[in-house]
Amino acid sequence: RSLHGPSPVTTFGPKACMLQNPHAVMHIQDPASQRLTWNKPPKSVLVIKKIRDASLLQPFKELCTFLTEAKNLIVYVEKKVLEDPAISGDENFGAITKKFCTFREDLDDISNCVDFIICLGGDGTLLYASSLFQGSVPPVMAFHLGSLGFLTPFKFDTYKSQVTQIIEGNAAIVLRSRLKVRVLKENWEKMARVDEKGIILTNGDIESSRKTVQYQVLNEVVVDRGPSSYLSNVDLFLDGHLITTVQGDGVIVSTPTGSTAYAVAAGASMIHPNVPAIMITPICPHSLSFRPIVVPAGVELKIMLSRDARNTAWVSFDGRKRQEICHGDSITITTSCFPVPSICFRDPVNDWFESLAQCLHWNVRKKQNYLSSEEDEF
Repeated sequence: RSLHGPSPVTTFGPKACMLQNPHAVMHIQDPASQRLTWNKPPKSVLVIKKIRDASLLQPFKELCTFLTEAKNLIVYVEKKVLEDPAISGDENFGAITKKFCTFREDLDDISNCVDFIICLGGDGTLLYASSLFQGSVPPVMAFHLGSLGFLTPFKFDTYKSQVTQIIEGNAAIVLRSRLKVRVLKENWEKMARVDEKGIILTNGDIESSRKTVQYQVLNEVVVDRGPSSYLSNVDLFLDGHLITTVQGDGVIVSTPTGSTAYAVAAGASMIHPNVPAIMITPICPHSLSFRPIVVPAGVELKIMLSRDARNTAWVSFDGRKRQEICHGDSITITTSCFPVPSICFRDPVNDWFESLAQCLHWNVRKKQNYLSSEEDEF
């Protein structure tokens, strides 16, 4: 049977076969076949604007006026964006802002209110938009108005026609996988005392003394040594098995999208966002043979401080929510069920290579001169 077939049994040759879960049949999809379609015409849009950036004020006002008056869409804007004096003090724009729906990060849930998202700024605006949705994420259209723009393929010059195409459902999308990260922290305040042998004596149930926090991460999870001058010393488990101990400045666990961010600066390869994988990249490892590795997307990684670690570690998620990791704490990482559907300018392949060339100057060099027939003789 073909790998594309619906059968739960895949055969290899005349006798070998593999039994599969009927709900998880292996399927290799052509990235170009991923298209945006609407079950119903979109009625609401979330506009994400980079805070404290004066260059974005005019594009933000133009876009919101177009969405509200020309497209009759309900526009959601974060409350702190409208508190900018350059926006709140604009009397002409005030009539438009009264029609907006506002929300506050970490306080208001808009996951079931927004049909699609428009980002104005750099790559950080897309990362921020991802953090607002811990479950299913609406399609994201990102305009390049920031410093790098690797994840923001659209230019604002022709925003009216481009936004109209998206509303009509005429666009390709790339599903950017995210990481589901669970941080389990020991609540040392509920612990009793430590005896003379260094053994922790607990009061009652151990599970009640633990606290779990979960995050959805688009780029990477970074575990580093923080302000300490010692090497970080953390154990890395894969599906419950200890695979290595990281001794160095830290380790990066990234998605394919994040492979072109901090990971590539640390010496990792660049992975197309359609590849189902997780990349593990050491940061300045104290070993010449410790190279970055790529593991399957379905595995579960676990990071803990080694028993003999001299200091604690610090962890951050897409550069945010930075916190200390102590002995007994653990970080569990696996691929999330909720990717970020990022709208393409052309298609997933062309957009990605265009970003490599324009933003990272990948394989850019002066071309070798052509040899004439006379020069070729010598």
